[in-house]
Order: sequence, then structure tokens, then C-alpha cells
Amino acid sequence: MNPAPQAGNSEFPYWLIAMIMLGIAAALFIANSDMYRQISATVSKGLLVTIGVTLFSFFAASLAGLLIALAALSNYRWLRQSARFYVEFVRGIPIIVLLFYIAFVGAPALVTLFNWILGPVHRAGWLEPAIVRDFPLLWRAIFALTIGYSAFISEVFRAGILSVEKGQIEAATALGLTGTQRFRFIIFPQAIRTILPPLGNDFIALVKDSSLVSVLGVADVAQMGKLYAAGSFRFMETYNVVAYFYLIMTISLSMALRGLEQHMRQKGQS
Repeated sequence: MNPAPQAGNSEFPYWLIAMIMLGIAAALFIANSDMYRQISATVSKGLLVTIGVTLFSFFAASLAGLLIALAALSNYRWLRQSARFYVEFVRGIPIIVLLFYIAFVGAPALVTLFNWILGPVHRAGWLEPAIVRDFPLLWRAIFALTIGYSAFISEVFRAGILSVEKGQIEAATALGLTGTQRFRFIIFPQAIRTILPPLGNDFIALVKDSSLVSVLGVADVAQMGKLYAAGSFRFMETYNVVAYFYLIMTISLSMALRGLEQHMRQKGQS
């Protein structure tokens, strides 16, 4: 029996070669088929929406997750307990349920609250009497994904921060560094090496979960595919193309993140 490859040993990525060959074969097949070209042209209209939803949601969720992680590590008990309550509560709700709840309960309630707050201002004539009546479904979806992923990302940040040796933090404190300086110069540069791999995994997972916004009618890749399949009854061909688009995005991201991890590992060793 051959021994398992040791961690750190370089192994030729035959799987990647197979993926590239499969991708090229699929691209050639699509290019030489009128039907697949038509499907691709339709589905590709949702690419910008998918990318936009993913980037906006991930950036906002990362920022919120970092703040929640810092709250979870705070010296104040009420902050730690509040952060833990948020994480456990949100992580227990499926993303699709969260999408429906934010879209059809949270967003209308927010609009009602906003209009109630501005009511006296409008009645006093200080502002134009225009009242907010709508909250676009696209932003409802982004808001829901942000809330859902912020809970998972906060745990990634919290674990990364805890991985930094306490001795270094104590030494930085003894040197007179403030809390902000300790985080900026000591904690975060070391924690990011631990944080990056799981954070990258969450980013890739969010690319796939962004397809859930199609249930709200947002015109992303999945929604455009669903509409084309429903109108043409070409379900197999359409979802072949949809899967191809998602595979291109996720595998490209995965390889880019692996390269970044390797670069940071080599930089840390030098």
C-alpha cells in the first residue's frame, strides 16, 4: 500500500488538468451548438447580478462578522453574550428561510418604521412629502445574505484572533500599544493566515448560495436559467449551462485563493 502524501508535499494536480480539459470541451461544445449558444447568451445576462450580489454580501458580511467577533472577545459580558446570541440564532436559520423572512417580513417592517419616524418631519413640511414605499428585492436579498453569512464569518474571525499567542499580545501591551495598535500591528497580520482559508471557503459557498436569490425573482444566473427552461422546456441543456457557469466561477475562485494562501505562507516563512 502506498503511503498517504504528507502535508506540504507538492503533488501534480491531475484533477485540475482534468477540470481544464472538461471545461475546454464544454466551451467548444457550447460554441458549436446553436441551442447551447442561445442558452448561454440568456443565462450570461444574470452574471453581473450574481457577481454583484456575491461581492456586496461578502464585503458587508465580512465587516459585520469582524465587528461581531470583536464583540464576542470583548471584556464586557453583555457584548460577549449579545454576540453569542446573534451567532447561534442566525446560524440556526436556513439561508432560504432567512431570505423569505427578510424579503417579506423584515423589509416591509423596516419601510413602515422608516415612514413612521419621518411622518412628523413630513407633516411639518420640512421635507418633501415623498414616502418610501418599496425596498428593491435585490437589496432585500443582499441584506439577507449579509445577515446569514455574518454569523459564520464572525466565527472564522474569532478563531483566527484566538490563534494568536497571548504572550505576544501581553508583550505589545507592555510596550504601551493601544488596543487598536495591538490589533492592527500584532493580532490581525498573524490571524489573517489562519482566517484566509475558511474565509475563502465561505466566499465560494456564498457564490453558490447567491443562486437562492432566484426564489425572490432576482435576475441572477439561476433565475435566467429557470426562466429559459420554463419557456423552452430544455431543462437538461439549460441546467447544464447554469452548472457550467457556476463551476467556472467557483473553481477559478478556489484556484486564486489557493495561490494567495501559498503566497502568504511563503511570505510568512521568509
